[in-house]
Amino acid sequence: MKYSPLFLAISMATPLAHADSKSIEVIEVTGSYFNDYKVDEAKGAMRTDVSLLETAQSVTVIPSTIVEEQLATTLGEVLTNDASLSAGSKQRNREVFNLRGFELSSSNGYLRDGHQHWSHYQQPIETLESVEVIKGPSSILYGQSGPGGLVNMVTKKPTARTLLNIGADTDQEGSTRFTLDAGGALNDEESLRYRANLVKQDVTYQREYQNGDQRERDRFLGALVVDYDVSDDLSLRVHYDYTNDKAGLDTGGWLNEDGDLIGDRKTIRDMSWAFTDIDVENYGADINYSINDNWQVAIGYNKQTFERERFESAAKKPANFNEGDEYTSKPYDRFDDWQFTTKFIDFTGEFDFAGVNHQLLIGANSLDYYYGQLKVKASSVTYSTGQSEPVKPDIDYRDDDTLYTSEYDYYGVYLQDLVTFNDNWQVSFGGRYDKQNKENADSESFSPKFGVLYHPSEQATIYYSYTEGFEPQRSETLNNDTDINHGMKLDAMESKQSEIGVKWQLVDDRLLLSGAIFDISKKGKLISEDIDHPEFETRTTQAGKQRHKGFELGAQGAINDKLFIMSSLINIDAEYEQDENYQGKTPRDVPEWSAALWSRYEFTEKLAFNAGAFYEGARFADSANTIEKDSYTRIDVGATYQMDISNHELNLRFNINNLLDKKYLIGGGTSSVTAADGISFRVAAQLAF
Repeated sequence: MKYSPLFLAISMATPLAHADSKSIEVIEVTGSYFNDYKVDEAKGAMRTDVSLLETAQSVTVIPSTIVEEQLATTLGEVLTNDASLSAGSKQRNREVFNLRGFELSSSNGYLRDGHQHWSHYQQPIETLESVEVIKGPSSILYGQSGPGGLVNMVTKKPTARTLLNIGADTDQEGSTRFTLDAGGALNDEESLRYRANLVKQDVTYQREYQNGDQRERDRFLGALVVDYDVSDDLSLRVHYDYTNDKAGLDTGGWLNEDGDLIGDRKTIRDMSWAFTDIDVENYGADINYSINDNWQVAIGYNKQTFERERFESAAKKPANFNEGDEYTSKPYDRFDDWQFTTKFIDFTGEFDFAGVNHQLLIGANSLDYYYGQLKVKASSVTYSTGQSEPVKPDIDYRDDDTLYTSEYDYYGVYLQDLVTFNDNWQVSFGGRYDKQNKENADSESFSPKFGVLYHPSEQATIYYSYTEGFEPQRSETLNNDTDINHGMKLDAMESKQSEIGVKWQLVDDRLLLSGAIFDISKKGKLISEDIDHPEFETRTTQAGKQRHKGFELGAQGAINDKLFIMSSLINIDAEYEQDENYQGKTPRDVPEWSAALWSRYEFTEKLAFNAGAFYEGARFADSANTIEKDSYTRIDVGATYQMDISNHELNLRFNINNLLDKKYLIGGGTSSVTAADGISFRVAAQLAF
């Protein structure tokens, strides 16, 4: 048996990532390669164990192998591997993404192991074994969701085999990250198993405050998952993780009327004393029970608490601002408390009826949402480049005795059936009833789903699908006292998608090719624009009908025994079709063309090289389409070398990001744009015991 060098490196980091049962203890690999780029299933797409070839939907799975090779530290760095995702604003130590041109909401755009997940912070990707990008409305299975799709983060699972992996990496700015990944059996029968992760990260960014201090970030993560096989038919999993993430604030750069960055790409307009301090906890349990050989039931619960202090300097860009001009900051101290409680129960079964095979899912899930806010404002201050930085105001959110709260809950029941008529034809269909309970914002909906699949061979699928999505507004009126349209009546948002696609496995099933043509429409989307006004910061409207049409192509897997690729390309024609303000305009941060490529070539059993190219076309920085950000291509390279030290494996890695030191703008608007870093280097070592 022969292993590739990168398989040895990654298997020590995340061995047996898919092995939940003690019966799976050894992975047999034949030949000279291990295809760790290609994934055959995405459970989040159908909530059942169905292969991608039997899924009438476009789905991309980014495995942990690529995350490790790229030394990624944020979800945004992972998602750049799928061209259907583009970056939005990166304000306030969080990341925003657009999927097929539609923004993913923090409240309903993300899942973790199938649970709806509040993603108002940078996700701890060290706990993940893969990231599934599920494209198109997915309300039938998960309730409220946007038209672009969902991102499902699949966590690492306990393993019976003992593992201990210690890693460290650093970059040219002196940033450090130390990681520990441990797992194994806790008893002789291997019925009790665990997986634990610890991370300590200190980041020094290339961007600087105007007093010369560089922005910094300090993060700690602790996570534990325990599996217990109560019997042959019953298993229990409990999980807990805690994240503390504190960072200086950076609300983005400012653009002039020509779309050029004012100042240089390192300049931060916020004051050096502005910060955000986040504490996140997740805990819960999952039970799986096999009723018989054909029927299973799964029950899940997760409680997420998210507490954040945000001490803002709140710099405001004046109209016609030039470097050196005065600008005003309106400092405040704010505390936010979000609580997400999710539950689900799924019955899945496989049986034959009326001469055809059925894979049936019947389930229900729910979400309880709570939000509380305290906020204290300070007096405004003015500042211009070259002056001494204003002193941090003496304010504290704890002095606010008027707690603002918002609560709602919703539940849904759903049914889905995958019907197999013969080797060539399958049909999937289903529906969901959804009910939201919220004061002055009760709503209910029904979301259907339909798909037909034709398999011309065992390696190929041609499909058509139709799906709908539904997003109730948080309230019946706009609640944002910094918006000029505060109190505006809000309607629900509805979305529909038609998709035609093909999936084809080549090179002895090592390489998966895919393509899809899609047409998505949405009604009722909220659009916020920065405005020049003495009292208000934004103007929010409901954009009426928005339509995104396009196609995407993808390739993922092994070209031969030494060359592996993950690549994608997308074309989007996005337009506001019915809107009082933006009729015929393109939404912000939606490029017409995007492409991504990451590859690995194995020179020897010890040495492998990586190369990647990421292209994003020109995008508008405002919905009025008056300011455009130029297209760009970023080149990244890297290499891994494996050494044996006293019967332990040491993997050394060196990466260069933005090899050509390109200056370009990523996501964000005219006063919140993200300026890309210059060339950067990262070195990592990983020791497996």
